[in-house]
Amino acid sequence: MVENFVAGTIALFSSPTSALLFVAGVLGGMIFGAIPGVSMLTLAAILLPFTAKLSATDGIMLFSVIYCAGVFGGAITAILFNIPGAPENAPTAFDGYPMTLKGQAGKAVGAAVMCSAFGGIASALLMMLATKPIAEWAIRVFGPPEIFALVFFGLTVASSVGARTLWKGWLSVLLGLMIATIGPDPVGGIPRYSFGVTYLLAGIHFIPTILGFFAVAEVFNVAEKRAAGEYKAPRVSLDFPSLREFWELRIAFVRSLLIGFFCGILPGIGAVLAAFMGYNEAVRWSRNPKKFGTGVLEGVMSPETANNAATGAAMIPLLALGLPGGALTAMMVSVFQMHDMEPGPLVFVNSGDLVWVVFAAMFYANCSIFFLGWLQTKTVVHMLRIPFHYLAPGILMLATVGAFAVRNLVIDVIVMFVAGIVAFLMRRTGYSVAGIVLGLILGDIGEQNFAQAMQMVHYDAAVFFSRPIVAILVAGGMLTLVVNIVNAVRGPAPVAAR
Repeated sequence: MVENFVAGTIALFSSPTSALLFVAGVLGGMIFGAIPGVSMLTLAAILLPFTAKLSATDGIMLFSVIYCAGVFGGAITAILFNIPGAPENAPTAFDGYPMTLKGQAGKAVGAAVMCSAFGGIASALLMMLATKPIAEWAIRVFGPPEIFALVFFGLTVASSVGARTLWKGWLSVLLGLMIATIGPDPVGGIPRYSFGVTYLLAGIHFIPTILGFFAVAEVFNVAEKRAAGEYKAPRVSLDFPSLREFWELRIAFVRSLLIGFFCGILPGIGAVLAAFMGYNEAVRWSRNPKKFGTGVLEGVMSPETANNAATGAAMIPLLALGLPGGALTAMMVSVFQMHDMEPGPLVFVNSGDLVWVVFAAMFYANCSIFFLGWLQTKTVVHMLRIPFHYLAPGILMLATVGAFAVRNLVIDVIVMFVAGIVAFLMRRTGYSVAGIVLGLILGDIGEQNFAQAMQMVHYDAAVFFSRPIVAILVAGGMLTLVVNIVNAVRGPAPVAAR
């Protein structure tokens, strides 16, 4: 393995063109990843036609680097302005932005940098060691029934994130699930809940919705505080997390790393589910789950470790079996086809040099995140010094452009502002915006896989639950649900009299 990695490194930096493409991919992925609504997918779509002029090695390498850098880039705006650059960065905002409000922006961004880099590096190393056997295991063992059970397990934890009570948490999650059902049925394509509105026939896109829930709602929230004389500008902080703080969260880091890698190797899952599962499990295993959403370091570290760990793992089913793990890796299949190649087991035989250049590029891209992210932290946090009356119009303009750029539809901008108003009112009444986002994103993934699972087992529930992993995950989710309900009914423990 070492010899192949060294050969891939030499090939990566021996050509000026390859080295330049590597640097451009890292910087472009970080910049586009940090622009709300645009994301790394926009950059990849723009570059896709031009990769026909590149070699197959350079084309695949460029997209791999953009993937690594883009997943990290969205964490910056999520932390500083409550605007996730991409859906996989939405859980980062749950605690990252509250840390900014507490004057800990540098610590939050520093945690994102460290965990993104180390999570991605660890994932890249695992990818080099076990690409082919792990991919074959994942495809053999994990199908739509297991993915649905995994989503169900995650949703049972989501109800305890960010809401004042369990009941409001579940209402928030169910509202997100209801929004996810708008649009065509995943089996027959039958329109649902369109109410005669043509736009709703295709469903509500999650990017304008997320921009409304976070960016627009936060502008309204700060404006209300300024009107009431209660607003205090966030204090600019450049302090990085200490080594002791990282060491105290070592178990959470390893757990999120394994979750991210596990989700990444499952075709069609990718970094989005990895980020939400990483955050959910951090809440689930915490001794004090109520602290999440108030600005804790673990709430930033867990999703950022998981979503970056998923990047390297997502390459495993792509290279070993030709199965893309998400939208960007699906574009990479097109790059293969442009050069008359098909990803799969034969790639390791016919184009082993290409595979190891990709492995080396992803490893060094994650190393670059560490150094460039450190420099970025020392500069971007100063944006918090901009007065709110200048910053708010810029945030709204950026969010509007991002919402419109998704499908070039004015209605997406309207949806964004409606979502912003709804989220603003929900925050005031103790409901969970995080729960809605979890329900919206995980609900769509869960419904598609549930429909496929039912077809696989011929709508026989006995066969469905006879699959061991399904039974374990569903049982774990039900147990979590029962424990949460019992704790909510009992209420807080009475305070002993003195």
